[in-house]
Amino acid sequence: MDNVLIEYLGHSCFCLTYEGERVVLDPYSDGSVPGLSNLRLQAEYVYCSHYHGDHGFEDGVKVSFAGLPPFTVEELETDHDDVGGAKRGKNMVRIFRFGALRVAHLGDLGRMPTEAEAQRLQALDCLMIPVGGYYTIDAAQAKAVVDLLQPVVTIPMHYRSADQGFDVLSPLEDFTHRFDRVETCGDSFTLTEDTPRQVLVMRPRNAR
Repeated sequence: MDNVLIEYLGHSCFCLTYEGERVVLDPYSDGSVPGLSNLRLQAEYVYCSHYHGDHGFEDGVKVSFAGLPPFTVEELETDHDDVGGAKRGKNMVRIFRFGALRVAHLGDLGRMPTEAEAQRLQALDCLMIPVGGYYTIDAAQAKAVVDLLQPVVTIPMHYRSADQGFDVLSPLEDFTHRFDRVETCGDSFTLTEDTPRQVLVMRPRNAR
């Protein structure tokens, strides 16, 4: 049975491990996110949704390229705002296929998905979605995206909590209170083909 270890570093940064190889997503630069410690990671692959300081710090990841990856990745170019990228540029959504498992990271999605994008984002086993608004879709829009896509596991990211995140972002609770049940865990969990449907709040590993 396929499985992916998902580790949450904080903000929009995750490390996914599949068949012993690590994939880092959206590493943030030193001091760019209030309340988070600096990143110093090792991985076989690193992907950034865009190159703002809180998402595109590839220098924080020491990459040991391992050759042909044991996964595939599909890219969807979207917008970082609701005016076609005119304010904040473009954003890359990525959909990873780890064997039988499909995992999507929405980066700083700034608008609702188009019908064509939503079609490509169906049948997800895990969705990492920004929920804090201001720079991205807000909590209400994020709930609408979850309702539209119906992923098995939804992991909120890019929000404000008591100890980390930008002041302009909405608190995590603005998103989670829209669901009848929300699960919590530490900074890691293992996604499998048997993982039940849930909204899962992960504790950022790098929260000071």
